[in-house]
Amino acid sequence: MDLSRLLFDDGSGGREGGRETVHGRWRRLIAQDTFRHRPGLGGAERAALSYDWLRLVNDCAGDPEQLADDPAKLAALHEWAAIVDGGGGLCTVASIHYNLFLGSLLDHAGATPRDLSDFTALRRVGTFLCTELEHGNDASALETTAELDPGTGRFVLNTPHPGAQKFMPNTSMTGGPKTAVVAARLIVAGRDEGVFLFLAPLSDENGPLPGVGVRRLPLRTGAPVDHCLTSFNHVLLPRDALLESEHGRLDADGRLHSTLGNRRKRFLQSIGRVTMGKLCMSGAAIGATRAALAIAVRYGDQRQVSGPRAGERIPVNAHRSHHRPLLQGLATAYAMTFLHRAALAGWAAHGAGAHTEQRAEAERLVAVAKSWITWQARDITIECRERCGAQGLFAVNGLSEFPHYIEGTVTAEGDNTVIWVKAAAEMLFAHQPPRQDAEPPGAPAQLRDPRHVRGLLARAEAIWQDRARAQLRRGPSKDPVGRWNGASSAALEMVSVHARLRAADAFLDAASRANDPAAGDLLERLCLLFLLQEIGTYTGDLLAHGHLSPEQVRGLPQLLDDVLHDLAPHMTDLVDAFDLPDAYLDGVPMAYSGSVSLADYAIPAE
Repeated sequence: MDLSRLLFDDGSGGREGGRETVHGRWRRLIAQDTFRHRPGLGGAERAALSYDWLRLVNDCAGDPEQLADDPAKLAALHEWAAIVDGGGGLCTVASIHYNLFLGSLLDHAGATPRDLSDFTALRRVGTFLCTELEHGNDASALETTAELDPGTGRFVLNTPHPGAQKFMPNTSMTGGPKTAVVAARLIVAGRDEGVFLFLAPLSDENGPLPGVGVRRLPLRTGAPVDHCLTSFNHVLLPRDALLESEHGRLDADGRLHSTLGNRRKRFLQSIGRVTMGKLCMSGAAIGATRAALAIAVRYGDQRQVSGPRAGERIPVNAHRSHHRPLLQGLATAYAMTFLHRAALAGWAAHGAGAHTEQRAEAERLVAVAKSWITWQARDITIECRERCGAQGLFAVNGLSEFPHYIEGTVTAEGDNTVIWVKAAAEMLFAHQPPRQDAEPPGAPAQLRDPRHVRGLLARAEAIWQDRARAQLRRGPSKDPVGRWNGASSAALEMVSVHARLRAADAFLDAASRANDPAAGDLLERLCLLFLLQEIGTYTGDLLAHGHLSPEQVRGLPQLLDDVLHDLAPHMTDLVDAFDLPDAYLDGVPMAYSGSVSLADYAIPAE
């Protein structure tokens, strides 16, 4: 099916046949019976199950080091792991172990290779300790210290006060002994050299090691994981615990040598794996969104309601009020997927290189995409649950936990709003949207061309950038916070339009590469639906700036309804392209086309 090829082959980092080589192993893995819903498990049991599944992932991965070093395969793992019952827990521990922990060790490989066999064989689970109770998005100001003892040549890892406890990684004994990569301030001869990473064992078979304090946090919704507060009381680490690379190395005399000029840059280089983490979180949110839409569409096809004639029964999907939000969700989900593919390809091409302008642009697209994708995923999965009524509230039907898990992706690897604030500040002057001469608006039919509507969205981006620049210039010169506050709302709107514009570009590019003309035409119409719903917010600006005519604005609701009418018969084709395993869908009573229903999962009342 050409739609599936376009959705999944391009998630392969440019490799042919990515649907099989990148996604195939994870698709087959989650089809196994062990990943089906297990009723009656408590929070601790579900957290333990996440680690059992992590070991199945490890068995399937082949070479765990190669997985950690392959952006396409790592992101694909999250797309599929997120959809299983309790998959939020699996995604969380897998992302931490393979990306943040093992990936950080690989990125800081020194002249003498480390023995990683305990971690690749999962005799020890890796975790990543960066944020603290009082330092989240400002993690560069964290207060945990690792002081070099000149007498022994070892580091003393210490938590100076309760607010510096590491919050909230998975450091309990659930899942077995653990080792952490810990972000701490490197102190040498009283000098604060900035934040670096240190390899620190936390526990063995008997529990936490001396000096390591672990307190389990209450269970959170959406991801059954053993979140904890972790502290260190003058824990001794060997000299090679420091993760060194070009951004910072200590010589034998304790002098720091770095290719980067300041402590903030060194910190950002140390935690560079967070960018790959954003791709993982985006992938997980996309996987959950596609699964939610597939379940909701199948349910809407099967759920019968009274028709207009006596005794007539029709599927609930026949009603525009029901299928409109699902079709709009499908259009957005395709846009999310294609944007993710573009961001992944950019990072795979430029992320491992020097700090060039291309790398900075690739990193910014990853960040912008993560925020937009996870926000859209939250809205769509909530809508899918609502379209399925009360049955969607039951965990066995696969929908109710998706929004709770996606809430975690909104915050993980950088809070979405904070990410966009950073992007907005960078893009305000460094980014130059195309500024074509305004074409006189034509007839309403002009809006049937997705490329024309894409051009309107680009003009909206330029309008909001101009507005933000003007507001920044008008701000108080001696009050940088007040000056930015005056411009930030418009600047954030600029980023929002930019995200949707990049998604539209990736969408149209995918449609142009269809081998099947029917698939290409369907994608063009779906992209038109996506664009029409996105420009609705900006019709006032576009009208005021002469890019839309009053006639076009008045005709927009009818055009949108016409596109929905044309696409409604294709909903099943669009979700079938998501390639979800039959075994997965058959395990969801609400989506199963056979005779199993929610009633078959009911147990006698006591």
